[in-house]
Amino acid sequence: MATVKDKPAAKSFNLSKYQISDKSVTRVIDLGDDSFEVRVKELSWFQRNTLMSRCMQIKGNSESTFDGALFVREVLKEIIVEAPWGKTTDLFLTSIDSRLGQALETLVSSMSGGSEELSLDETKKG
Repeated sequence: MATVKDKPAAKSFNLSKYQISDKSVTRVIDLGDDSFEVRVKELSWFQRNTLMSRCMQIKGNSESTFDGALFVREVLKEIIVEAPWGKTTDLFLTSIDSRLGQALETLVSSMSGGSEELSLDETKKG
């Protein structure tokens, strides 16, 4: 004869542990002889995947290429919500040198779900 057992009370699932914050964070970018603050927001899993899909080109013979430069540019435009230069645009990004560009690149991995650590000097919650 089959028996019916009560399932132990399950711990409730806390969705908020897995959702991104709507708050922005202030990051200090140190360029050696210069530093400045930017406010950045976290990218959601969906936004990150959407941008990655836009940067992927699939060819007919099962080959694909990923445009990393486009991905970095698009992520920076999404995550930087406040900066000394105003809105982060393609025109701004094409006008900066490698020192500033490489410093901004560190924001991409930290705010878009990458695994690299930030190499910025200071972080302040906001």
